[in-house]
Amino acid sequence: MASSLDSMYTEIIFEHDKRPQHAGLREDFDSEVHHVNPSCGDELTMRLLIEGEGDDALVKDISYEAVGCAMSRASASIMADLFIGKTVAHAKKVMENFEGAMKSRGTDAGDEELIEDGVALLGASKFPGRVKCVLLPWKAYQALIVEAQAKHETDAPEAGEQA
Repeated sequence: MASSLDSMYTEIIFEHDKRPQHAGLREDFDSEVHHVNPSCGDELTMRLLIEGEGDDALVKDISYEAVGCAMSRASASIMADLFIGKTVAHAKKVMENFEGAMKSRGTDAGDEELIEDGVALLGASKFPGRVKCVLLPWKAYQALIVEAQAKHETDAPEAGEQA
């Protein structure tokens, strides 16, 4: 018999899959990536908009289109919800904690205060094939932030120049 905690986590995944947060690609963005998990067919196109530079930059928006399993789609929704409105430094801290817990094969419960609804996805950490599904959006974000920050550095005025 499943515990009430397992039921709650299942409900969180179900809600994020059926009523995804931030889904649908939006036009205002700094970077875009398309990632595919060839082992199961999950596909994700994700866009990122940041404001500012470096670790203090603010994640203004993450939008995406996701096709694939419920875990992958729910993961994209949960991750976008966790990062939007936060600094790049905060998102990095969340990502490191979440990724460590996902790669632990169930031995690391993660920091629930930090990863919030992401704890619902940690059950997949016991199944190596599912870890890739859950981490697909997180890996996409890592690529997005590198591209977006490089763009902001290129677009930034040189010292002494006026914007």
